[in-house]
Amino acid sequence: MNNEIAEKIKEMLVERLRIPADELEYDSELFGEDIGLDSIDSIEIIVGIENLFGVDLSGSGATKEDFRSIETLTAFVEAHKED
Repeated sequence: MNNEIAEKIKEMLVERLRIPADELEYDSELFGEDIGLDSIDSIEIIVGIENLFGVDLSGSGATKEDFRSIETLTAFVEAHKED
């Protein structure tokens, strides 16, 4: 896992969704019991990742599993990021 990408995603989630940083681990389940985000929050995540990394999540075939945690978002960005 690319820690630089993961840390940028974490910072974006803390800033955009006001999640307390101390509650957010790289493996925290974002839409489950750990953090409890909803579908509106997923839009903020999509916009944030598109702005940070230039990865088009809406047309990329991203699945619910790609949004499970910071780790899975990081792997998705790594796989789809243009260098």
